Amino acid sequence: MKRVSRKSALIVSAVLLLMVLGALIYSPAAHARRGVVDVVMVPEEDRFDPFTIVVTAGSAVRWINNDSDGHTIVSDDFFNTTKQNRGVNIELPGTEDNGGQPGTVTLNFGRPGVFVYYCRFHSHLDEHHQPVAPGPEGGIQDDSGNFGTPMMGVVIVLPGNA
Repeated sequence: MKRVSRKSALIVSAVLLLMVLGALIYSPAAHARRGVVDVVMVPEEDRFDPFTIVVTAGSAVRWINNDSDGHTIVSDDFFNTTKQNRGVNIELPGTEDNGGQPGTVTLNFGRPGVFVYYCRFHSHLDEHHQPVAPGPEGGIQDDSGNFGTPMMGVVIVLPGNA
């Protein structure tokens, strides 16, 4: 049987210790305790990026609108399970209406759940509570007659030790 040298054992122990410390430092619970704000961007086009963001309970999400047009964050309460943010209907100003600066909105998520949202200027809910592109009843149409895709997103809030 081959013996492990003292030096090898120390190196393995040090690596394991660093891995444990790294897991503690970057754990979702530590992330939430530090009050880290996760970001959803609106680039210079009509979409939320990323479409889906995962955070831990106790975290905040900040929407930043880099588009010149204003947008909104409207909760789709039929699908939302984050009771804290039901009924949200907030304007997210564009740079044109905000002195050339990106508009921002921040929401806190204290409990686990799902927060489905859409922009009421670029989506509406169909009979199944699904966001759909505005279509001929309103909204923006390009030269080829396309009304685009609905502008929407999802925040998934995982349990955390906030």
